[in-house]
Parts: sequence; C-alpha cells; structure tokens
Amino acid sequence: MKLSIVIPAYNVEQTLERCVESVLRQKFRDFQVILVDDGSTDRSGEICDELSKRDHRIQVVHQPNKGLSAARNAGIKKSKGEYITFIDSDDYIHGDTLKPLMDILAIHHEYDFIEYPVDQYVGKRGKQRRLFFRQQQFSDMRAYWYETEAFKHAYAWNKIYRRELFQDVKFPVGMKFEDIHTLPRLLENCRTVATVNEGLYYYYHNPKGITETADGEALSNLLTAHLNVLKGHTMLMPVSYGYYGHILNIALDVAEVTGKVPELPSPDSVCQRQGGESIPLKIRLLKLFGMKNLCRINATIHKFYKRSR
Repeated sequence: MKLSIVIPAYNVEQTLERCVESVLRQKFRDFQVILVDDGSTDRSGEICDELSKRDHRIQVVHQPNKGLSAARNAGIKKSKGEYITFIDSDDYIHGDTLKPLMDILAIHHEYDFIEYPVDQYVGKRGKQRRLFFRQQQFSDMRAYWYETEAFKHAYAWNKIYRRELFQDVKFPVGMKFEDIHTLPRLLENCRTVATVNEGLYYYYHNPKGITETADGEALSNLLTAHLNVLKGHTMLMPVSYGYYGHILNIALDVAEVTGKVPELPSPDSVCQRQGGESIPLKIRLLKLFGMKNLCRINATIHKFYKRSR
C-alpha cells in the first residue's frame, strides 16, 4: 500500500461525508482511509461506520475524546502506507490531487515530504485566499523554513510525508497549535523536502476553532513552540528577522491577553539577515525600548484602535 490518509473526526456530521467522498473520487486508488472518531457526541461515529461499509479501504477507530493530536496519533499507529497524509474532516481535497502528487513521489524517491497548494476560505462570507507554491526542492531545512515562510503554514495537512518520519515523532497531546510543535521535529529527520504546484487542499475556517478561540494558555503554547525552535533546533539557526518578527508578534499577543511579559532571546543573539530583508519596525522598537515597554506601547495602540472603531 502506498498511502495512508488519516481523517480525525469530532462532531463533524455536516462535513464528514464531503471530506471522505473527496478522497474516494480520486484517480489514485492505492490508499487506506483511517477515520478516527474522537469521542463524537453527534452522528459522526455512526457516519464513520456507514462509510466503512461502502468501501473496504476505509477503516474506523473509535476512542474517547482526547483531542486532535491524540486522534492523529491513533491514525498514525494504524497506518500501513509507505506515505501518510492528514485531512481535517471539515475540509476536503480537489478531485485530481493525489495522483499527480503520488506520481511526483514515485519519481523523486528522495523527497521526505511534499507540500501542495491550499484554498483557504475564511470569514463569515467564505472569502477565498490561495496559498500557492513554486516547484522547488530543499536539501537545507533552514532554507525551506525561511524562504517559504513555512512557520506560517506548518499545517499537518497539505503535505504528504514518508511515513517513517513519524517513527519517533508524535503530535503533542493536550497542546493547541500542535502543528507548529511537530513540523520542526519532522524536519530534523528530513534530507530533502519539496513544494509543488500540483493538487489543491480546501481549508474551511472554523469560527469555533483554535485560532479564533485561542486564550492565553493556547497563545502561550504557540509561543513556546516557536521559542523551542530558537532554543533547541540548531538546524534552523540563525533565524531570519522575518521569523523573529513573527515570534515577537505572538509574544505581544500573549502579553496583551495574559498581562505577563514574555522573555525572548535578543534579536542580535539569534538573527541573521536573509538576503536583502529589512528589519521589521517592531524589532527596531524592541531594541530601543525593551520588551516590557514595547508591550505597553502595543497595548496602548490596540486600545486606541478599538476606541476609534
């Protein structure tokens, strides 16, 4: 078997069939689908069982509610394919996605994973935004992380991985923003990765999802994941000013929500300018005023903005 497709399901009775049907319509056929019912309280578990009766390639795992990471880990444990991919059950994939991607992997055995385009539907009116990639490969994981700004799209989905990458890597159970904790660890096991312009993943924004409902603890978890890159993932060091600015923005959000000032390593100690990149204004302000004062400035600006609306 070439490909295992892991689809976690929790209270998604309205979208689960659409997701699975998008897989079953693929021209590529050599796959198993693993539906992980994560303790759903609606009809999702029943739908999983009904779908498995329609197609012998669909297998179902029922477990008590443990969260998205635990559901993905359960799917990984049951997977048998040479490659593995993940699809969230409120999303789906374009009708001709898997075949061209698997054809690429059949030619390029050296690729540890490939990343493919995404149509993101966000907001109440479903505003569309395309995440597009140039066809390129990377043997330097630092180049992949910074040149593609992978830290902004470290999603578990929209990628097909060599399954053995997950031999010693699991999604962190109990942590939100689990993807950003996981991708840097996977990159430590990679020799070559590629971005491609084939295939299409349809992502539907969930207003009740992690990003929209993130509290101080969730944002702190997100910040910790990025700080781990600065502290422990030497293959990604030194970091670009763009990435440091991204982390700084998260730290300012944490300060605003929790009232606590996070500690960051100084940009001078961890950053290296990438090509002709400029130093973001907030980093220059950090150097001038320090983290505590920058948090105050940021909070004041946000208060003024809210009042003016």
